[in-house]
Amino acid sequence: MELLRRKEPLTLPIRVLQFGEGNFLRCFVDDLIQRMNREAGFGGAVRIVQPLPQGMGEAINAQGGVYHCVLRGVADGRAVETIERIDCVEGCLNPAREWDRVLATALLPELRFVFSNTTEAGIEYRAGADTFPAKVARLVAARAAAGLPGLIFIPCELIEHNGTTLRECVLRYLEKDSAAAAYVERECVFCNTLVDRIVAGYPRDEAPAYWRKLGVEDRLLVCGEPFFFFVIEGPEVVRREFPADRSGLPVVFTDDQTPYRTRKVRLLNGAHTASALGAHLAGLTFVDEMVRDARFGAFLRQVLFDEILPTVPLPEAEKRAYAESVLERFANPYAHHRLLSIALNSVSKWRVRVLPSLLDYRKMFGRLPPGLTRSMAFLVEFYTRCEANDAAEVLTFFRNGPSLESVLGRSDFWGMDLNAVPGFAAAVRKELER
Repeated sequence: MELLRRKEPLTLPIRVLQFGEGNFLRCFVDDLIQRMNREAGFGGAVRIVQPLPQGMGEAINAQGGVYHCVLRGVADGRAVETIERIDCVEGCLNPAREWDRVLATALLPELRFVFSNTTEAGIEYRAGADTFPAKVARLVAARAAAGLPGLIFIPCELIEHNGTTLRECVLRYLEKDSAAAAYVERECVFCNTLVDRIVAGYPRDEAPAYWRKLGVEDRLLVCGEPFFFFVIEGPEVVRREFPADRSGLPVVFTDDQTPYRTRKVRLLNGAHTASALGAHLAGLTFVDEMVRDARFGAFLRQVLFDEILPTVPLPEAEKRAYAESVLERFANPYAHHRLLSIALNSVSKWRVRVLPSLLDYRKMFGRLPPGLTRSMAFLVEFYTRCEANDAAEVLTFFRNGPSLESVLGRSDFWGMDLNAVPGFAAAVRKELER
């Protein structure tokens, strides 16, 4: 069967630079831009930057950036499926080999937006390290020197105040370049955002069937759920220039995304992270399988409704309805969302997605939430026994067989010494022994 390829050159101007070539951005941001081009006259193409030396860049370029997005789910008790051809992606650059082309892209006059998804660990300042913010600092410095207009940054990492944090990191890298720092503060916009769509990724078992249906071999095929929700916090200029709310997808522009973020990160992402590692250790493979499992289905409901829900500061009916929708989305039998996909970078995810609920629950009720406490035991056991996928520093630490106290004491992992939480170390130890 013929490999899917772009038949004619993409003539749209490069208006979006995207750091991240993984499944999520291709099924969320690029799907959105595809629809904006069609429905809102956005008229822009995406050029992707592969953040790491190894990735999907070669596969993307082999197909000329074209691929299909399959959205599958259940609505009113019936299976629904749509297949969207995404052809707004122009190609992918590897900065380890093509930094000059990345820099040239940043100097395009028509470039206006920068998207990213470098995981919760990606937006950080490390002196001397070539982090994502360090790359951004070099790009905006070059753009400032060229006298070009500033850029609008719309990061999709699931950290609180992701745009503000990215801006602060970039400015730290530019401490010795006052002109570039002034340009960032004067000309560039950094939006805080919230993204919400479960993306399962490449449907390896079903790919041949889809190829037959499409008539071509699409090695970049990506599957996600139909549900979509995007919150963008920023000035009015963002809404004017990036008409996402006219794409046909649910997009909210606001001056405060905090309530939306708390609801989603705690109830959906927190429930994922709290349960996925334990379910994998128990021999399960997919999220919907976990929901149906007698033990882990009950565990998931416990952490979702009994432990996380009370900590979300929203009206009861609103947050309960969202929690019910989360459970329904997790049970989607067509998503094929692998537990190991959720397990990526679980240390930083646990800190952002689970720890705030655990601390708030203890403050509210004077005791530790048993399920969220057990999730730390799952994490320790997973990183000790399984081949985890995380930052090199994290993996090296766990390979050395650390004590539980040393794990909990890594303030750089958790943002605090978890040994200081009364009773937490003893409770986690008890779970590990059990």
